[in-house]
Amino acid sequence: MPEARETAVYTHGHHESVLRSHTWRTAANSAAYLLGSLKPHMKILDVGCGPGTITADLAALVPDGHVTAVDHAPGILDRARATASERGLTNVDFAVADVHALDFPDDTFCVVHAHQVLQHVGDPVQALREMRRVTRPGGFVAVRDSDYAAMTWYPESAGMDAWLDLYRRVARANGGEPDAGRRLKSWALTAGFAEVAATSSTWTFSTPEERAWWSGLWADRTVASSYAERATLGGHATEGELRAVAEAWREWGQREDGWFSVLHGEILCRKDA
Repeated sequence: MPEARETAVYTHGHHESVLRSHTWRTAANSAAYLLGSLKPHMKILDVGCGPGTITADLAALVPDGHVTAVDHAPGILDRARATASERGLTNVDFAVADVHALDFPDDTFCVVHAHQVLQHVGDPVQALREMRRVTRPGGFVAVRDSDYAAMTWYPESAGMDAWLDLYRRVARANGGEPDAGRRLKSWALTAGFAEVAATSSTWTFSTPEERAWWSGLWADRTVASSYAERATLGGHATEGELRAVAEAWREWGQREDGWFSVLHGEILCRKDA
């Protein structure tokens, strides 16, 4: 097995404001580019499963197959197990894992999936090599990551500009790459994939309910999550500056004409047969 180990720090942590976002994610709104390639019998590895909402959807889509869900943080797996249990799913299991050195034999899975993972790891190319290694010949590696520099919103806001600049600095200081979406194809080619289908899709938040939800979770995350702690301890922002950014989020959320779009890069990579 490769000796590489995770060196980055997960920027967000698992504060309630983070899980508010993660538990909203479904296969439909976060993995649509993959769904047409799934077959009922497939064996899937879901890397960085978090609270397991996408995992549960994938398991339901492969009723004759199996999903193994892994995460680097042991604590969040309890939440993922509960999600699967609540859904009555019996074809899913969970384990702690480091995507840089997966503890699975070569050619194990039909599909290896990772959503919003590579932006947080220390060596995304090594991660993709490992994902490729454990994929069966003819199988797929499916990855989707947001791209922070490509996020855009209206109306303009100096406070929101400060948020984006701060987030990108904190994420890179933690060893990650916040603008991962645009880099996925390049990383996949470097990792040894010859067949890479690269696409993109967005989340858009514009209705009053969407604005309230999106602005609220980011305002709370900015002042109360692990991200806030790393921003202050790392010398990237003062508590006062974080409060100002949070207030800018809440002000945007109250704008009737408010609109926010999150661009994601996606890759569907077939392993050579």
